[in-house]
Amino acid sequence: MDIYTKQRMKMVDSQIRSRGIRDERLLKAMELIPRHIFVDEGLADQAYNDNPLPIGEGQTISQPYMVALMTEALELKGGEKVLEIGTGSGYQSAILSKLADRVFSIEKIASLAGRARSILDLLGCFNVLTRVGDGSYGWRGEAPFDGIIVTAGAPDIPMPILEQLTIGGSLVIPVGSLSSQTLLRLTRLSEDIEDVKREDLGGCRFVSLIGEYGWGS
Repeated sequence: MDIYTKQRMKMVDSQIRSRGIRDERLLKAMELIPRHIFVDEGLADQAYNDNPLPIGEGQTISQPYMVALMTEALELKGGEKVLEIGTGSGYQSAILSKLADRVFSIEKIASLAGRARSILDLLGCFNVLTRVGDGSYGWRGEAPFDGIIVTAGAPDIPMPILEQLTIGGSLVIPVGSLSSQTLLRLTRLSEDIEDVKREDLGGCRFVSLIGEYGWGS
């Protein structure tokens, strides 16, 4: 084992499994995906710490536990089509690529999207399709999705995104103020867009969702 492999194994045991994450496929993916290559070289030695890290452009790579919590909440079995709003570093996309059939990821900042795409290609995550755009609109041309994950805080649920969810599918999203949010899981129960099961997964703090149905442009 090299030093990063040891750090990944320790991260999963001490930060993820110990906090109640039980999805074995997810735990295995987090043991395999080299988180350190998604951050600047100068921060590689901090990549497996229990906190988010800056990735440039005022954005961050999420705390490992938060990545695990949000991913497990989607309850993926392997054949799903998933939408990710906020590609960022590409780390969450890489984890999803190991758990779903196809992943569609949108990033508003072109420089981050380009870097993430390069890393995803390096890792062979070719079932992840990326694009640059306003993620608060979702990706209507590829809808519906079995699961949707939003990795930025929104003032409210973006209805265009919820409309792109399959019946029985779940949307995981942080909702609240600019400084703090509540992580929600909304499961769509019928064709009626307002017929959803709403679950509180706890407090969190994310960068802001910028876009028409977020905090503006």
